[in-house]
Amino acid sequence: MFNSRLGCSSISFRHQDLATALRTIAGLGFDEIDLGALPGVCDHVPYELTLDAVAAVAAEVAASGLRVRSVNGDIGDLNAVLDGGQQAARERHLEALLTLTAATGARALVLPCGALGHEPVQNLEADLDLIAAQLTHAGQRAAGFGVELWTESLHFLRFCWNLERAELLAQRLAGSGVGIVMDFSHIVAAGEDPLEYLKRHEGRISHVHLRDAVPGNINLSIGNGNADFAAGLNALAAGGYTGHFSLELETRDVTHDERPAAAAKAASFITDLI
Repeated sequence: MFNSRLGCSSISFRHQDLATALRTIAGLGFDEIDLGALPGVCDHVPYELTLDAVAAVAAEVAASGLRVRSVNGDIGDLNAVLDGGQQAARERHLEALLTLTAATGARALVLPCGALGHEPVQNLEADLDLIAAQLTHAGQRAAGFGVELWTESLHFLRFCWNLERAELLAQRLAGSGVGIVMDFSHIVAAGEDPLEYLKRHEGRISHVHLRDAVPGNINLSIGNGNADFAAGLNALAAGGYTGHFSLELETRDVTHDERPAAAAKAASFITDLI
């Protein structure tokens, strides 16, 4: 029904419990999801991720028949300076998320590009160095689980919120094996140009999130903002991108009852462009 490279993030239906969201997504005709595991944003995955919880989530996903492309998680502010106990707690959370990523058959775990907020904890260079080091370490851990590590950068609400910071982080991650997730809505919300973003991240994009935006607002349905998806997807194809796309429709311009129809409409529109 939709292009096989186009999936739907469970975050699109975060108001539903996981089993219901999976049924909704499958019922719309999608074959693939990104699994939201972001505390406070999407509670489809418990924050206290015990082995029993991992098994329960993996079983629900398997029962749905949907493939998982990535797990979208968070292990805390990557530019925070941690003491030994805090770092140990982060390691345990990372291991749990990687266990879930492997258990669901996902290709990658996605982590953010720093804290919620744009102000440095130390200073710009030190914070970027710390974020890159934490992501590189997480990528090394991921390899042990047979999965990849990606980071969503730029992200309008996070430390690497604009083209400059996203490029500086990408430079620090060169050669690390950490992939980059491009999100149209965050780029547009930051007042930046997706085509310029692609020029600066040529050959580095591992996955693409799709949602519309205007400057300052990331929460719009596709077609209700300023994102030029046709130009962006053409540029991705011209640059040799062969990865997948996911509708991450954390939108606030439709009601919950309207979400399934809005997701189907967006999927048909994007399918015609891929």
